[in-house]
Amino acid sequence: MNRDTLILAVHGTRDPHGTAVARTLARDVANLVSQPTRLAFADVRTPTVGQVAARTPGPLVVVPAFLASGYHVRTDIPHQLARAGRADAVVTPALGDHPAVLDTAVRRLDAAGYRPGDAVVLACAGTSDPHAGDELRQAACRLSRRLAAPVEAGFIATGRPTVTERVAQLRERGHRRVAVATWLLAPGLFHDRLAHTGADVVADPLCPAPAIARAVVARYHRAAIGQPA
Repeated sequence: MNRDTLILAVHGTRDPHGTAVARTLARDVANLVSQPTRLAFADVRTPTVGQVAARTPGPLVVVPAFLASGYHVRTDIPHQLARAGRADAVVTPALGDHPAVLDTAVRRLDAAGYRPGDAVVLACAGTSDPHAGDELRQAACRLSRRLAAPVEAGFIATGRPTVTERVAQLRERGHRRVAVATWLLAPGLFHDRLAHTGADVVADPLCPAPAIARAVVARYHRAAIGQPA
């Protein structure tokens, strides 16, 4: 039986609710995978990914709980592992293209009051990484196909147009109602900002959700047996 330790790497937040959600996700993953599971933070909080990796013996699989493969996934986490002497750890892809993530986003949007015919903004934290930016726009396209409705990406912290600008653009095009689908895993400052974008509907963050935990476990299992995640 595989005994690789799973390190769940999350961004980190100063919001206690957001940290509690991360811990809940880690607990749910541990219950599903029945393997050693550790929570680590890429930024803001400790223990960091590097700290957890340095003190964890044996094979490691790091699953980044991020929705696009920007700086933290492509650069920061590998560098932390290398500095900790754990460049041997396997790092899986980010979660954003896993079908369970889109399914959860749709459920959150429906629960918030989305109506067929609403225009939709996919609210993303944002990135300065062109590759990650493409992934976010692809996520908006997948959501558009699922809803059979216009969906355009908007950014909360990094990148343009902002979510507020996207909402305004859609109204200028004649859309009477605009809904915001949240492409964020946990509550915190970024999600709080969405209440002030002028949208009619704002979906909750994706976690906690059993489907997200299952997506993490799927990434882990495929990486642990040497298959593309």
